[in-house]
Amino acid sequence: MKAQKSSPIGFYTIGIAALFLAGFFLLVVFGAQSYRNTVAGQNDNMHKRALLSYLSTTVKAYDAADAVSLPEDPALGRVLVLEDGNSGYALRIYHKDGILLEDYAAADAALRPEEAQRLGETARFEAKKLPGNLLRLETDAGSVLVHLRSGEDGR
Repeated sequence: MKAQKSSPIGFYTIGIAALFLAGFFLLVVFGAQSYRNTVAGQNDNMHKRALLSYLSTTVKAYDAADAVSLPEDPALGRVLVLEDGNSGYALRIYHKDGILLEDYAAADAALRPEEAQRLGETARFEAKKLPGNLLRLETDAGSVLVHLRSGEDGR
């Protein structure tokens, strides 16, 4: 009988195929992880911007003569008060413990953070009236300037 010699070429072929398969697997895993991190960052950015967009849209919606005020609350700091016409009610936006809160109640009623609606999380909230009928609103995501038309004639 003849002795058969085994050729190492078969092992090299299997080894190279396994190497390519492992490389492809690692590429898929790291690519998926990178995509997941990118989407999470994008969603976080959109949530932060959504808060600023909501604030500016709300101020524009309530913009009327003497409707926007910024009283100081001793416990909660600056409160953005948007009065609802002659009804005596107002939308009040304020910050407590890293959360931006909103409530709709009588304009002169006490603030009740435990009953207010959560708008979102932000480490800071600042509102300031500037010259030229401008209102600056600031959160963690940045700041937005809102032009208050209530000071202009005919609007």
